[in-house]
Amino acid sequence: MTGTALLFDLFGVIARHQSAEGKNRIVRTAGIPAPDLWDAYWTLRPPYDRGEVNGPGYWRRVAKTLGNHFDDHRIERLVAADIASWSGVDGTMVDLIEELAAQDRRIALLSNIPEELADHYETHHAWLKRFEVCALSCRIGRAKPDPDAYRWCQRALRVPPDRVLFVDDREENVRAAQATGMNGHVFTDRDELAAVIDTWPPTRQSTWI
Repeated sequence: MTGTALLFDLFGVIARHQSAEGKNRIVRTAGIPAPDLWDAYWTLRPPYDRGEVNGPGYWRRVAKTLGNHFDDHRIERLVAADIASWSGVDGTMVDLIEELAAQDRRIALLSNIPEELADHYETHHAWLKRFEVCALSCRIGRAKPDPDAYRWCQRALRVPPDRVLFVDDREENVRAAQATGMNGHVFTDRDELAAVIDTWPPTRQSTWI
């Protein structure tokens, strides 16, 4: 299969980052001071994102790291609070995805996301089906900025890397994609991205940033 493809990040591009209210709910549920909790939360997140541990296992690791213990009921509430904190989406970006799909543009998704959150999005957001390839880190066993995450997408799309435009709000992830041969755009807002997409693919090989 040839042509070009648009590869999107999820959180910070189509879906929103954690809300302040959602983060506060996690802290209250855990009963741990916020600085200590978030340090453990992010330090232990990569294996959870890669699907190497499930939600209860992840929160047990967080508790152990903090010298604490979460019973099953608290863990259930923490998993639910974590999902809720990441559940907001940008309606204007969803509209853009629908427009691109209606234009028969090849669109794909690459997201660092744990299994419980992936299940939530698949259940509640039918627009995920618009993506030709959904590379969810918990399913492919690779997470950004690991080069293998981008290469997995390249193989799944069956296009040369320089014919893929990767869109992410984190520059480190865009740089990692470019290192594998992809073009990249650091997302700031919907209108700027739409303007970039209107000029993709370029008439000659370019590297976007």
